[in-house]
Amino acid sequence: MAAEREDGVKLIGLWLSPFVLRAKLALNIKGVEYENHEELNTWEKSELLLKSNPVYKKIPVLIHKGRPICESMIIVEYVDEVWSSERKQILPVNHHERAEARFWAYYIDDKVFPRLRDHVSATTQEAKEKAVMEAAAALQPLEKFFEQSSKGNSFFGGEDIGFVDIALGSFLAWITPLEKLDGIKILRDDNLPKLTTWAQHFCSHDTVKELMPDSDKMVQVVEFFRLKFSTA
Repeated sequence: MAAEREDGVKLIGLWLSPFVLRAKLALNIKGVEYENHEELNTWEKSELLLKSNPVYKKIPVLIHKGRPICESMIIVEYVDEVWSSERKQILPVNHHERAEARFWAYYIDDKVFPRLRDHVSATTQEAKEKAVMEAAAALQPLEKFFEQSSKGNSFFGGEDIGFVDIALGSFLAWITPLEKLDGIKILRDDNLPKLTTWAQHFCSHDTVKELMPDSDKMVQVVEFFRLKFSTA
Protein backbone atom coordinates (compact mmCIF):
# COMPACT_ATOMS: atom_id res chain seq x y z
CA MET A 1 0.00 0.00 0.00
CA ALA A 2 1.33 3.43 -0.88
CA ALA A 3 1.92 5.54 2.19
CA GLU A 4 -0.28 8.57 2.67
CA ARG A 5 1.54 11.61 4.02
CA GLU A 6 0.30 12.63 7.44
CA ASP A 7 1.75 15.81 8.90
CA GLY A 8 3.12 15.67 12.41
CA VAL A 9 3.85 11.93 12.68
CA LYS A 10 7.25 10.88 14.01
CA LEU A 11 8.46 7.53 15.34
CA ILE A 12 11.34 7.30 17.81
CA GLY A 13 12.91 3.87 17.55
CA LEU A 14 15.82 1.60 16.72
CA TRP A 15 15.92 -0.79 13.77
CA LEU A 16 16.70 -3.91 15.82
CA SER A 17 13.84 -3.53 18.32
CA PRO A 18 10.87 -5.90 17.93
CA PHE A 19 8.75 -3.36 19.81
CA VAL A 20 9.59 -0.64 17.29
CA LEU A 21 8.79 -3.11 14.51
CA ARG A 22 5.25 -3.36 15.89
CA ALA A 23 4.71 0.37 15.49
CA LYS A 24 6.21 0.34 11.99
CA LEU A 25 3.96 -2.53 10.93
CA ALA A 26 0.85 -0.73 12.15
CA LEU A 27 1.80 2.49 10.37
CA ASN A 28 2.58 0.56 7.20
CA ILE A 29 -0.70 -1.36 7.30
CA LYS A 30 -2.57 1.93 7.62
CA GLY A 31 -0.53 3.59 4.90
CA VAL A 32 0.70 6.39 7.16
CA GLU A 33 3.93 8.10 6.17
CA TYR A 34 6.04 9.25 9.10
CA GLU A 35 9.40 10.70 10.04
CA ASN A 36 11.72 8.06 11.50
CA HIS A 37 13.95 9.19 14.37
CA GLU A 38 16.59 6.49 14.81
CA GLU A 39 18.26 6.18 18.21
CA LEU A 40 22.01 5.44 18.18
CA ASN A 41 21.76 2.32 20.35
CA THR A 42 19.87 0.85 23.30
CA TRP A 43 21.82 2.54 26.09
CA GLU A 44 22.37 6.13 24.89
CA LYS A 45 19.05 7.96 25.09
CA SER A 46 18.46 10.98 22.88
CA GLU A 47 17.06 14.18 24.35
CA LEU A 48 13.96 13.69 22.22
CA LEU A 49 13.35 10.22 23.71
CA LEU A 50 13.90 11.38 27.29
CA LYS A 51 11.57 14.32 26.74
CA SER A 52 8.92 12.21 25.00
CA ASN A 53 8.96 9.25 27.42
CA PRO A 54 10.29 10.60 30.74
CA VAL A 55 8.71 7.77 32.77
CA TYR A 56 10.14 4.62 31.13
CA LYS A 57 12.70 6.26 28.81
CA LYS A 58 12.12 3.47 26.28
CA ILE A 59 11.38 3.08 22.60
CA PRO A 60 9.16 3.13 20.67
CA VAL A 61 7.47 6.48 21.02
CA LEU A 62 5.03 7.75 18.42
CA ILE A 63 4.67 11.51 18.26
CA HIS A 64 1.47 12.68 16.59
CA LYS A 65 0.79 16.40 16.29
CA GLY A 66 3.33 17.06 19.04
CA ARG A 67 1.88 14.57 21.52
CA PRO A 68 3.79 11.39 22.48
CA ILE A 69 2.23 7.92 22.67
CA CYS A 70 4.32 5.26 24.42
CA GLU A 71 4.35 1.44 24.64
CA SER A 72 4.32 -0.59 21.45
CA MET A 73 0.87 -2.21 21.56
CA ILE A 74 -0.73 1.02 22.79
CA ILE A 75 0.80 2.67 19.73
CA VAL A 76 -0.60 -0.09 17.48
CA GLU A 77 -4.06 0.42 18.95
CA TYR A 78 -3.77 4.20 18.67
CA VAL A 79 -2.78 3.97 15.00
CA ASP A 80 -5.69 1.61 14.36
CA GLU A 81 -8.18 4.02 15.93
CA VAL A 82 -6.86 7.31 14.55
CA TRP A 83 -6.47 6.11 10.96
CA SER A 84 -9.58 3.94 10.92
CA SER A 85 -11.62 5.25 8.00
CA GLU A 86 -11.52 3.24 4.77
CA ARG A 87 -8.47 1.26 5.88
CA LYS A 88 -8.02 -2.24 7.19
CA GLN A 89 -8.78 -2.65 10.88
CA ILE A 90 -5.95 -4.15 12.94
CA LEU A 91 -8.09 -4.99 15.97
CA PRO A 92 -11.23 -7.08 15.42
CA VAL A 93 -14.53 -5.24 15.12
CA ASN A 94 -16.31 -7.60 17.52
CA HIS A 95 -15.92 -6.38 21.12
CA HIS A 96 -15.26 -9.83 22.60
CA GLU A 97 -12.69 -10.62 19.93
CA ARG A 98 -11.01 -7.26 20.59
CA ALA A 99 -10.75 -8.12 24.28
CA GLU A 100 -9.30 -11.54 23.40
CA ALA A 101 -6.72 -9.96 21.11
CA ARG A 102 -5.62 -7.57 23.86
CA PHE A 103 -5.38 -10.50 26.30
CA TRP A 104 -3.11 -12.50 24.02
CA ALA A 105 -0.94 -9.49 23.21
CA TYR A 106 -0.43 -9.05 26.97
CA TYR A 107 0.29 -12.78 27.31
CA ILE A 108 2.97 -12.58 24.62
CA ASP A 109 4.81 -9.79 26.43
CA ASP A 110 4.31 -11.38 29.84
CA LYS A 111 5.12 -15.03 29.06
CA VAL A 112 6.83 -15.33 25.66
CA PHE A 113 9.14 -12.31 25.62
CA PRO A 114 10.95 -13.19 28.89
CA ARG A 115 11.80 -16.65 27.50
CA LEU A 116 13.20 -15.10 24.31
CA ARG A 117 15.18 -12.62 26.40
CA ASP A 118 16.63 -15.56 28.34
CA HIS A 119 17.59 -17.17 25.03
CA VAL A 120 19.40 -14.04 23.86
CA SER A 121 21.34 -13.81 27.12
CA ALA A 122 22.18 -17.54 27.24
CA THR A 123 25.90 -18.22 26.87
CA THR A 124 26.01 -21.99 27.53
CA GLN A 125 24.43 -24.78 25.49
CA GLU A 126 22.44 -25.92 28.51
CA ALA A 127 21.01 -22.43 29.05
CA LYS A 128 20.14 -22.10 25.36
CA GLU A 129 18.31 -25.44 25.29
CA LYS A 130 16.43 -24.58 28.49
CA ALA A 131 15.35 -21.19 27.08
CA VAL A 132 14.15 -22.80 23.83
CA MET A 133 12.15 -25.43 25.71
CA GLU A 134 10.52 -22.79 27.91
CA ALA A 135 9.77 -20.53 24.92
CA ALA A 136 8.11 -23.41 23.08
CA ALA A 137 6.03 -24.21 26.17
CA ALA A 138 4.94 -20.56 26.43
CA LEU A 139 3.86 -20.64 22.78
CA GLN A 140 1.65 -23.72 23.17
CA PRO A 141 -1.46 -21.76 24.28
CA LEU A 142 -1.00 -19.51 21.24
CA GLU A 143 -0.90 -22.59 19.02
CA LYS A 144 -4.38 -23.45 20.30
CA PHE A 145 -5.66 -19.87 20.07
CA PHE A 146 -4.46 -19.60 16.47
CA GLU A 147 -6.75 -22.45 15.42
CA GLN A 148 -9.69 -20.62 17.00
CA SER A 149 -8.98 -17.08 15.83
CA SER A 150 -7.67 -17.72 12.31
CA LYS A 151 -10.86 -19.51 11.22
CA GLY A 152 -8.86 -21.60 8.76
CA ASN A 153 -6.95 -18.62 7.35
CA SER A 154 -3.25 -17.75 7.44
CA PHE A 155 -3.21 -15.25 10.32
CA PHE A 156 -4.52 -14.73 13.83
CA GLY A 157 -6.43 -11.83 12.29
CA GLY A 158 -8.01 -14.11 9.68
CA GLU A 159 -7.24 -13.35 6.05
CA ASP A 160 -4.74 -10.62 6.89
CA ILE A 161 -2.38 -9.48 9.64
CA GLY A 162 -4.07 -8.34 12.84
CA PHE A 163 -3.30 -7.26 16.40
CA VAL A 164 -1.99 -10.60 17.71
CA ASP A 165 -0.01 -11.20 14.51
CA ILE A 166 1.83 -7.93 15.09
CA ALA A 167 2.39 -8.68 18.79
CA LEU A 168 3.94 -12.10 18.18
CA GLY A 169 5.32 -11.63 14.68
CA SER A 170 7.59 -8.80 15.76
CA PHE A 171 9.62 -11.31 17.79
CA LEU A 172 10.38 -13.36 14.67
CA ALA A 173 13.00 -10.67 14.03
CA TRP A 174 14.89 -12.27 16.94
CA ILE A 175 13.66 -15.88 16.78
CA THR A 176 14.96 -16.44 13.24
CA PRO A 177 18.57 -15.30 13.92
CA LEU A 178 18.61 -17.18 17.24
CA GLU A 179 17.64 -20.37 15.42
CA LYS A 180 20.26 -19.68 12.76
CA LEU A 181 22.99 -18.95 15.31
CA ASP A 182 22.32 -21.79 17.76
CA GLY A 183 20.92 -24.45 15.44
CA ILE A 184 18.00 -25.02 17.84
CA LYS A 185 14.53 -24.37 16.48
CA ILE A 186 11.76 -22.96 18.64
CA LEU A 187 9.15 -23.29 15.90
CA ARG A 188 9.02 -26.81 14.49
CA ASP A 189 6.41 -28.86 12.67
CA ASP A 190 6.52 -31.52 15.37
CA ASN A 191 5.83 -29.21 18.31
CA LEU A 192 4.14 -26.04 16.99
CA PRO A 193 2.93 -26.91 13.47
CA LYS A 194 0.33 -24.16 13.14
CA LEU A 195 2.63 -21.41 14.42
CA THR A 196 5.46 -22.70 12.22
CA THR A 197 3.27 -22.30 9.12
CA TRP A 198 1.91 -18.99 10.42
CA ALA A 199 5.48 -17.65 10.82
CA GLN A 200 6.24 -18.49 7.19
CA HIS A 201 3.11 -16.66 6.02
CA PHE A 202 3.85 -13.70 8.27
CA CYS A 203 7.44 -13.25 7.09
CA SER A 204 6.43 -13.53 3.43
CA HIS A 205 3.71 -10.87 3.74
CA ASP A 206 4.55 -7.77 1.69
CA THR A 207 4.00 -5.45 4.66
CA VAL A 208 6.45 -7.44 6.76
CA LYS A 209 9.15 -8.16 4.18
CA GLU A 210 10.02 -4.51 3.69
CA LEU A 211 10.33 -3.88 7.44
CA MET A 212 11.80 -7.06 8.93
CA PRO A 213 15.46 -6.55 9.96
CA ASP A 214 18.06 -8.50 7.99
CA SER A 215 18.62 -11.83 9.77
CA ASP A 216 22.41 -11.82 9.19
CA LYS A 217 22.67 -8.40 10.82
CA MET A 218 20.48 -9.64 13.66
CA VAL A 219 22.84 -12.59 14.20
CA GLN A 220 25.60 -10.04 14.75
CA VAL A 221 23.35 -8.17 17.20
CA VAL A 222 22.72 -11.36 19.21
CA GLU A 223 26.44 -12.13 19.27
CA PHE A 224 27.15 -8.59 20.48
CA PHE A 225 24.65 -8.82 23.33
CA ARG A 226 25.88 -12.27 24.35
CA LEU A 227 29.42 -10.93 24.55
CA LYS A 228 28.17 -8.13 26.79
CA PHE A 229 26.29 -10.58 29.01
CA SER A 230 29.30 -12.92 29.28
CA THR A 231 31.63 -10.12 30.39
CA ALA A 232 29.16 -8.37 32.70
